[in-house]
Amino acid sequence: MTRHPGRRLGIWCAGLLLAGVGVVIGCRVADTDGVTPVPQLLAFLPWLLVPTGFALLCALLTRWWPGLVCGAVVLGVLTWYLQPYDDTAGPGGRPLATLRVLTSNVEFGRGTPALVPRIRDRRPDIVFVEECEFSCQATLEGDFATVYPYRQAVRAAGSHGSLILSRYPLTPTAGVPGIMGMPGAVADVHGHAVRLQLAHPMPPLPDQVGLWQRELGRLSAFAAADRRTPTILAGDFNATQDHAAFRRVLDTGLTDAARLAGHDHTASWPARTASVVGTQIDHVLLSPDFTATDARFLRVPGSDHRALVVDVTLHRRG
Repeated sequence: MTRHPGRRLGIWCAGLLLAGVGVVIGCRVADTDGVTPVPQLLAFLPWLLVPTGFALLCALLTRWWPGLVCGAVVLGVLTWYLQPYDDTAGPGGRPLATLRVLTSNVEFGRGTPALVPRIRDRRPDIVFVEECEFSCQATLEGDFATVYPYRQAVRAAGSHGSLILSRYPLTPTAGVPGIMGMPGAVADVHGHAVRLQLAHPMPPLPDQVGLWQRELGRLSAFAAADRRTPTILAGDFNATQDHAAFRRVLDTGLTDAARLAGHDHTASWPARTASVVGTQIDHVLLSPDFTATDARFLRVPGSDHRALVVDVTLHRRG
């Protein structure tokens, strides 16, 4: 019996969609980021539910039972990976200090005018600003000279400049090497040393996936180098929990503050569509010395990223 052309088309659509999603899911299961376009698609892994659902519908309408079974398996695996990756136990000791942390990528400095009122309104204790070039640094350091008398910066143009502002005294550190500036410091938070490190590895563009992985590897090495000192690693990671290179950072014992506050899948980029379609690549990662009680993603006009503000508490280790 000759197959109906519509049925043949439906089977082809279902098969191609499941094959494409299956490659991405396979890399996630194998704990690898693969090659382009897999790293880019992994950033939007939860949204692969859409083509998977369409493939299931096509398989059902065409009564393609092998495809229906395959689609159900893919759907189950996708649903499993919607669960948060990191499961670090919290501290057991008494609270020592509470502080508010803000991180914002201001996109070549263009979001700086909008970030200023956000800082004034939210009054964070520590501010991490990525893509903060010369004019951005001059504005923030000038407007908040008395509020944040301590700062550590990589002074450079375009996306290479970065800035840390702090209410607490800072001791500069070497930071983490990268194409874009990633300054670091040790803060004195009411007598307790806290390592601060700004994160801004290169994005996984098709021609620089290897560089992206190496720079995330350096951030992982930074986190693993000292697991005794309380640590805050914050910024634009250009990665999500579905990237193996980012999970290596979490494997050092750090926990995503947004996850602790119940916002593990709230999108931060791209800002214009984040409320509908987006991904979370801006993070505040905390060592086990911290708990997080609140996380908010704020629109910063002029930037393609939302700012992230988290309230955290430093504990004595139990």
